[in-house]
Amino acid sequence: MAIDLLVIAPHPDDAELGCGGMLARAKAEGYSTAILELTQGEMGTKGTVQERLAEAEEAARILGLDYRGNLRLPDGGLADVPEQRQALGQALRNVRPRVVIAPWSADRHPDHVAAHHLSLSAVHFAGLSRAALQGQPHRVERMFFYPGNYAVTPSLLVDVSAYIETWQAALLAHKSQFYGEAASETVSLAGVEARRALRRAWGNYLGVAYAEPLVSLQPVLGVPW
Repeated sequence: MAIDLLVIAPHPDDAELGCGGMLARAKAEGYSTAILELTQGEMGTKGTVQERLAEAEEAARILGLDYRGNLRLPDGGLADVPEQRQALGQALRNVRPRVVIAPWSADRHPDHVAAHHLSLSAVHFAGLSRAALQGQPHRVERMFFYPGNYAVTPSLLVDVSAYIETWQAALLAHKSQFYGEAASETVSLAGVEARRALRRAWGNYLGVAYAEPLVSLQPVLGVPW
């Protein structure tokens, strides 16, 4: 397998929340796309594991993903430790993404912060010829980060105006999270509207309707793909 754009997500729905419009745009432009969840979200207030996995599959269908996987690491227990680094590093060798987009480091959720550091380590680990992993070493071309619950200073804004409805449909496919009693200010229909409003605000900087922000640790010359 070889994927152009892989988004690493701590829990089901995090990839859609952070950069679902970007995934929809990349797919529409002919690039292969994927989401890899680290956990099943089993510690979440709402939804069973079975419900959340089924919802993730429906969201994948809406986005037209080429691959969606789940490492089933412990929700609430993500950490940059050898066994988790090995699991993610092996997945990266299997999927062989050209570009990886992972959570940004500043976030109130400990799993999101841990996923940032774990992703950085695993991307490096997957490229080491002597790493105890199956398959050939794999080095990604670029790595970007998407925001979670805190504001970011973006390195790049991606116009997703033509894909905002696809983004919202994919996000709302996670019905257990966004319908019914709100689990938090972000896990609710109001939270979806707030995320849409943020995309509208970022779009103002580009002079377009909607945009999604990314952070990079390297200079950026254009869209990730």
